[in-house]
Amino acid sequence: MRTSGKTLLALALGMIALATPAVAHHSFAMFDQTKIQQATGSVSMFRWTNPHSFVVVEVKGTKYVLECNSTNMMSRSGWKVNTLKAGDKVNIAFYPLRTGQPGGMLKTITLPSGQTLKAW
Repeated sequence: MRTSGKTLLALALGMIALATPAVAHHSFAMFDQTKIQQATGSVSMFRWTNPHSFVVVEVKGTKYVLECNSTNMMSRSGWKVNTLKAGDKVNIAFYPLRTGQPGGMLKTITLPSGQTLKAW
């Protein structure tokens, strides 16, 4: 059985079309990855969800919503569903939002035990 060039081209284009949504999953352009901010605060909320987990940390009365990686990738770095609870005092390092609003992409977090975990 011989496959024509047109058939191979159609197959290749079909595969590219199917893969495109996966590549376009998420843009990190909203985070300024040239800057790292650090802060100390209290955990208000921790959401262990896919496609990305979230941590909300209150710093001096301001709540910072921080995006994390997927639960699969975070668990490989030592995270668990119960790693954080409301009221935990933590140190955070994060890439801030370009808009200047409080929040960003969490890089690392230091737990009350002194353990530091990566979020990306």
